[in-house]
Amino acid sequence: MDNPILLTIAICEIGFWALVIGGLCLRYLARMRRANTITLALLPVLDLVLIAAVALDLHRGGDVEFAHRLAGIYLGWTVVFAHSTVAWLDVRFAHRFAGGPAPVKAPKTGPQAYRNEIRGFVKWLVAATIALVITYGLAYTVADSEQAAALKTVIQPLGVITFFWFVTGPLWVAGKHNSSSKDAAGERSRL
Repeated sequence: MDNPILLTIAICEIGFWALVIGGLCLRYLARMRRANTITLALLPVLDLVLIAAVALDLHRGGDVEFAHRLAGIYLGWTVVFAHSTVAWLDVRFAHRFAGGPAPVKAPKTGPQAYRNEIRGFVKWLVAATIALVITYGLAYTVADSEQAAALKTVIQPLGVITFFWFVTGPLWVAGKHNSSSKDAAGERSRL
């Protein structure tokens, strides 16, 4: 990896999973709740490290590449989705190692599935907004005009992700709900 920002993103991702899994192991295997809390509280430090790395690279005059824009997207994602990811894993760790209740599977169709998809999509919109704020913030504070113009193109991948998220999430589930409603109505009319 020649790109220091891409390397930093990879390190932050590995660090995220190491802190989450390590924290949950401390809680459920070692029964060290305070150490678990401290470990999980370190997660935002990774985000600060990534922001600092991007800002430093821009300040030093580094060429803006996709990794710089990806850093903003990654940060938006972790700020919004880290808590739900930890909660999802916590339920599974509690079930496996502490006799907690079995995880409840989310429905794949129906009104609750649609609400879940809308909730996830809205969370993505918040993450995309955070990504824009961080990336544009860097563009206006530490980047020169050429770097700033390149950073602002983050809107394109965010738009693509948003479009595909909506089509494969809420729209897809709504379509499955409507087709299953039509099938059920057709079945009732035959009876």
